[in-house]
Amino acid sequence: MRGVNACRRLAVPAGILTAVAGAFAYVGAVDPGRPGHYPVCPLLRYTGLYCPGCGGLRSAHAFVHGDLLTALQDNAPAVAGYLGFAVLWTVWTVHTARGRPFRIDPSPAQLWTAGALLLLFTVIRNLPFGGWLHP
Repeated sequence: MRGVNACRRLAVPAGILTAVAGAFAYVGAVDPGRPGHYPVCPLLRYTGLYCPGCGGLRSAHAFVHGDLLTALQDNAPAVAGYLGFAVLWTVWTVHTARGRPFRIDPSPAQLWTAGALLLLFTVIRNLPFGGWLHP
């Protein structure tokens, strides 16, 4: 009975991992650098400005293929997000398997800091000297 409960508890983390792995598999198989497979960023299309997500699909494609330097160049915050997801998913799964609750409770200061860093990244990548941050 204990094993059945553990399997039930792990169904949601397993489902999330399956969905994320499927998305990464698709992006790894279908190159975002080739036009026609993915929609163009509307902000980039209409203003010429890079949003914080621009280059995220190319970053994921490079990451899947093991090219970490290209992934970082295309979108470094996205790579940090991939790694952060992996760590959080692992901790969540271990807690869930042990029957312990897992809660992410960032403080307002942490949320504001993350938002400020993304805003800073976005501003710098759109300035003339921030061309090295373009995807």
